[in-house]
Amino acid sequence: MTPSSSPALTEAQRTELKAVLTTRLAELYELDALAGESRKPVELDQQSVGRLSRVDALQQQAMAFASQGRRQHDIRLITQALTRMATDDYGWCGTCGEPIALARLRLDPTLAQCVDCAGGRN
Repeated sequence: MTPSSSPALTEAQRTELKAVLTTRLAELYELDALAGESRKPVELDQQSVGRLSRVDALQQQAMAFASQGRRQHDIRLITQALTRMATDDYGWCGTCGEPIALARLRLDPTLAQCVDCAGGRN
């Protein structure tokens, strides 16, 4: 996918973006481990938890599962970006093969498309 001309990113830029990705990946795994308690089943014992407290606990549990889903999605995107780095496909648009702007990658280093392809202009 990479054109035979110059690389999309310099080695220093790739190193910078890889550090951002690996740091964020570690943070996501840590958050996922810490949030495990929030996803545990809610007790249905009327004696220990009132009805409104149980509803609140169920809502908090649902939010915890939604957050976990977002974290898992982000983990997949980061893993895919790191895989593209390992295969020298990182920094190149997966659709048109043109370089992705460094400013765009700095905003979101998981992106796999240039701004034109992401906007559907091709």
